Amino acid sequence: MDEESKQVGIVPTREALRIAREKDLDLVEVAPGAKPPVCKIMDFGKYKYQQSKKQAQKKAPELKEVKLRPRIDEHDLQLKVRNIKRFLDAGHKAKVSMFFRGRERARPDIQKPRHEGNSIIMVLAPSSK
Repeated sequence: MDEESKQVGIVPTREALRIAREKDLDLVEVAPGAKPPVCKIMDFGKYKYQQSKKQAQKKAPELKEVKLRPRIDEHDLQLKVRNIKRFLDAGHKAKVSMFFRGRERARPDIQKPRHEGNSIIMVLAPSSK
């Protein structure tokens, strides 16, 4: 295959290397298991750079948010916990926000975590294994 991904046909290795050198590009074996092996004329440095950019783009973790209230039912709480575990297993961070209304925030002195306004926010990150 040439640099525009057009099929050239079966070409001897020396001839393919000569064509690649003339165009100041590399001859890269794309499918070594095929009969005959498939090679492509390309700029290998540019190809590796594009692959590393794609890889870095895939691994960027997202911040997933779960919202709670203090008077949540047990089943609903278990569902939220299951979602948080799923987010962490996928490599994402999880933001847990607990919102208070009315009398739920009447006694901030007895609530152990410090909260600002009407919410408490906690961010969980997956382990670095």
